[in-house]
Amino acid sequence: MTARSSRVLAALTAILLVAGCRHEKAAAVDRFPNAPVILISIDTFRADHLSIYGAKLVDTPAIDRLAHDGIVFENAYSHVPLTFPSHATMMTGELPYQNGVRSNIGYHLDAKAQASLPGLLAEKGYATGGAVSAYVLRGDTGMGSLFQFYDDSMEVWDSATLGALQRRGDDTVKAALGWVDRVRAQPFFLFLHLFEPHSPYEPVEPFKSRYANPYDGEIATVDAIVGRFFADLQKRGLYDRSLIMLVGDHGEGLGQHGEAEHGVLLYREDLHVPMIVKLPGEKMAGRRVAAPAELVDLLPTICKAVGARVPSGLPGMSLIDLAEGKGGADRSVYSETMYPRLHLGWSQLRSLTDDRDHYIESPKPELYDIVADPAEEHNLRDAHRRESRAFGDELSSIPLNLQAQSKASPEEMARLAALGYLTGASSSGTGPLRNPRDNIQVLKQIQETFALNQQGKYTESIALCEQILKNDPDLVDVYTQMAGDLRRIGKLKEALEAYHEAIRRSPQLVDSVAIEIAKLELDLGDLKAAELNARQAMKLDPEDAHLILAGIAESRSDWSTAEREARLGLGPADRQRIPALIMLARMLTHEGKLDEALATANRAAERVATEGAHPVPTLSSTRGDILARMDRNVEAEAAFRNEIAHLPQTTEAYVRLALLLASQHRFNEIEPTLESMVRASPVPATYFVAAREMHDLGNMSASRSFRVRGERLGRGRSPR
Repeated sequence: MTARSSRVLAALTAILLVAGCRHEKAAAVDRFPNAPVILISIDTFRADHLSIYGAKLVDTPAIDRLAHDGIVFENAYSHVPLTFPSHATMMTGELPYQNGVRSNIGYHLDAKAQASLPGLLAEKGYATGGAVSAYVLRGDTGMGSLFQFYDDSMEVWDSATLGALQRRGDDTVKAALGWVDRVRAQPFFLFLHLFEPHSPYEPVEPFKSRYANPYDGEIATVDAIVGRFFADLQKRGLYDRSLIMLVGDHGEGLGQHGEAEHGVLLYREDLHVPMIVKLPGEKMAGRRVAAPAELVDLLPTICKAVGARVPSGLPGMSLIDLAEGKGGADRSVYSETMYPRLHLGWSQLRSLTDDRDHYIESPKPELYDIVADPAEEHNLRDAHRRESRAFGDELSSIPLNLQAQSKASPEEMARLAALGYLTGASSSGTGPLRNPRDNIQVLKQIQETFALNQQGKYTESIALCEQILKNDPDLVDVYTQMAGDLRRIGKLKEALEAYHEAIRRSPQLVDSVAIEIAKLELDLGDLKAAELNARQAMKLDPEDAHLILAGIAESRSDWSTAEREARLGLGPADRQRIPALIMLARMLTHEGKLDEALATANRAAERVATEGAHPVPTLSSTRGDILARMDRNVEAEAAFRNEIAHLPQTTEAYVRLALLLASQHRFNEIEPTLESMVRASPVPATYFVAAREMHDLGNMSASRSFRVRGERLGRGRSPR
């Protein structure tokens, strides 16, 4: 008998002894037909930072209240330390190798392929609604199709930064409660997703000042949001009669084993999550359960509690049953991360966690006694080879079942990269797969390139990319990151070469980066190549592909074709794309349809204001150009200066303003305007734009000066 089997037998014996001492069975908890059901998922939420799990790090009165009113599961685990795959396990009750979702990108949750929690509750007559706080759970991942109502409204635009890819929890709660108020006359299921503890950690006051660790400040921030949500439920008479479940989708490394965030490693800090179940009427309030619990338990718990159908063959069990001691003594929780395999070409990791041990399958297997060593600092694998072998045999019986990633659009790749995730498919290397833990510092460097890009430090990001690729030349994400940085500083040919090298090493990238290559080729004037790549990109990104084709037609002065392609790139009538509206306005301007052009540009401006008033490149300068052609020069100048004020690194507004100044014979203002342009964007390409403009205006001396300074900068010397 293995040590693991002995512990299971001991646990069963203890349960029987306790039952014998009581001389009676615990009374079964009543079921709760038609009770409102609320599932709160808090992203990137480590259990061991909460007071209910013994920590003294953060004040969390709302979560403490829920724990007082409900059941706390002391050892609850995520199955995968990534947002979308983890939520797929919650919604399907299936493990990742069963539901097929293995990463945040390249996979889709098919509502028709398996039963889902919202679908099963809808069968029972429940209204189902979800409100989420991050782009990772946007509706078109398949999550939206599971629900009758799904709110994923966020400000998202081209080149969106991290702040635009999430929304404040209070805004998500507002959307959720608006739906609740419309349906609460009938049974309802609400899924509420909050994103605050995810990086970057930016707690609000007073928590920012109160906590030295910003991650803890974010926990306090999200607790305050949850507290306000509970107060709103209380006002509506819903808190007491609802089945409320609060969980984390996964944890956060915080550097404990070398990983700052999550996704690559599979230690307890990544997998151990809070789990609280509050039953209607506070049944079983204050109970704590030590037996292992898992996120796939949520579906059978909720369905059984309200009398909905529970599909057969699911790996989870009712948490109410677990709390009553009805099974669960011999549980092993399966977890995995395919992220290093899919995006870095390293080994995947898989693990099993029971009531005592955590075994991690990797090129260097690890075994930890999580009771004596919860921080997992002492690998016992060599000292306990028989037990390790038993775990290994159990894992070998679980199919890997890893399907290839589907191709992702460049928009999706860019936005998930802004959230800190790798997005490219790994290159197909040879030889044994590398152990993620031994190479985690490489990931830290890659993520630093993302951070430098977000800060506008493109030259520094390029230098770090080059350094990484010297030692790890197959990391395709680094090539695409470097290509984007090179384009930002005007090194278009070098950017094109970086994309081509990424495709050479990972041919499956060809469709995903075709649109970015087409943009570069258009900027370089290779219209034939740009057209070929735009048509290649039509498979994944038809709207952007049509915009590139419009740009190609514009370069050929084929205004009617450009107008047609711009209209094809507009998208649905109820949410026409802002870049396409701008392109269409420009083509109408070329065709002399100035009234229609201005109306189109104004429509784009209205969309921007509706979506959060973020500045959009070329919008104001396009409006200014139309106004100037209509002899509305004061308004035109204001439009140009508006774009310069909000987007000082773009060039078009400066150039168009210079032309307007020339038309008004304000020649002494032109060169200072272009000097402002090169100061705001001190790269060779900007100097060459200024040189060309001064040449066209007949100022050869100034043109020569700008050109020489740009050439000096291109040779790595000061332009002065």
